[in-house]
Amino acid sequence: MNKELKRIIIVLGAFCILFISLIGYLSYFQIFKADDIKTHSYNKRLWINEENVVRGSILDRNDKVLAYNEKKDDSNIRYYKYGNLYSHVIGYSMIEYGKSGLELEYNDTLLNISENAAINEIKNLVLPTSVGNDLKLTIEHSMQEKSRAMLQGKKGAVVTMNPRTGEIYSMVSLPDFNTSNLKEEWNDIAEDPDSPFINRATQELYAPGSTFKVISATAILEGSDVDLDYDCTGNTVINGRTINDYGQIAHGSIDLSKAIEQSCNTYFAEKAQIIGKDYLGKTADKFMFNKNINFDLSTKKSIFPYKKNLGKVELAYSAIGQDKIEVTPLNMAMVASSIANDGIMVKPILIKEILDKNGKTLETMETDTLSTVTDSVNANKVKDMMKGVVSSGTGKNASINNVSVAGKTGTAEVDGKDSHSWFIGFAPAEDPKIAIAVVLEESGLTGGQGAAPIARDLMIHGLNNINF
Repeated sequence: MNKELKRIIIVLGAFCILFISLIGYLSYFQIFKADDIKTHSYNKRLWINEENVVRGSILDRNDKVLAYNEKKDDSNIRYYKYGNLYSHVIGYSMIEYGKSGLELEYNDTLLNISENAAINEIKNLVLPTSVGNDLKLTIEHSMQEKSRAMLQGKKGAVVTMNPRTGEIYSMVSLPDFNTSNLKEEWNDIAEDPDSPFINRATQELYAPGSTFKVISATAILEGSDVDLDYDCTGNTVINGRTINDYGQIAHGSIDLSKAIEQSCNTYFAEKAQIIGKDYLGKTADKFMFNKNINFDLSTKKSIFPYKKNLGKVELAYSAIGQDKIEVTPLNMAMVASSIANDGIMVKPILIKEILDKNGKTLETMETDTLSTVTDSVNANKVKDMMKGVVSSGTGKNASINNVSVAGKTGTAEVDGKDSHSWFIGFAPAEDPKIAIAVVLEESGLTGGQGAAPIARDLMIHGLNNINF
């Protein structure tokens, strides 16, 4: 073979490699990244033909208009009636800054357009100006207002939902921003160190603290040959590390029910050594940890890295919701809901119906089961324990006159910062109508002091004002 033929073969081989690489690169984006790119808030294709469409309105569950379009001077103007109140749920739709929230996730629905560009072009020829579809939310407006009012002046999030249907009644994250003045305030919001653009209910991960003990208790009940009794001295030593109960209080001789009621750290730290990291981790998986939650808004994945090298000390702290465990408030509302719903975790939903321009229902969202976290017998045992938390334990500040409330407090320690204050729960305990998760970020308060009173007032408001 002469040198010239060798050069031709080398060049041809190089071109083949480049061609195969190009195919691989394009295939990767088409298969793995197409949806992300298509729905990215700065993708200008989202704005194609938008000026020819009157964007659909967004309503609460009782048909109160929350966002709507008007045509003015040949331009479509989007109006948000309630400023900050729905900044993380509805989000915004602006040519200058893109889209967020439901405005982004349901863009095609609100515009009544197809993903097929050719179909859209034909529609524009036949109907130069068309009308999009409306979204009817599961949100109850007064519940949303009350949730934000209860969080006013704090950082954190509230999620309330129906534990049996998955309908979200309120979802609030603070700090937030005013969607009506977004153009004027964009730079200030973007540079705010408290990150008002982040939806803390779905996009922020927190140590859950003792609220995670609901999951640990479920694992202990399902574990084989676990002695439910324990003698608490206020601290225990695991692999050379001392783990303390809150205030180093010695609870004495207790069982699982009392351990939940008094939020005994050492009980769960010791019992976790018996059930092991894999069993605790697999139980957490049933509660949708380490999994993507299929939801109407973008949601971060809650984390419990039990499959990695987790030592005895890390396992002990994991059982009490510390160390490497991180969770979204939405996920913790789902944890409470699954216990309320006899061990069945349902998919959370924000969209109740999709309506056409004449108010005709095009689609109704149905309740879907995500997971069976435990059987009804164990779920009811945990429910009774959570009732004890509110009636005579750390969650007394969540109690409601003449209504049985089940809950769990949490005080999550954060390195170098004040602790997070948590409460999860539901009411009425015997026939749950509303489940809740409240987190106050770096409040420095216990769950019973900070989050529990907020949860109480929100459950009262919901029970009195929502048409279940």
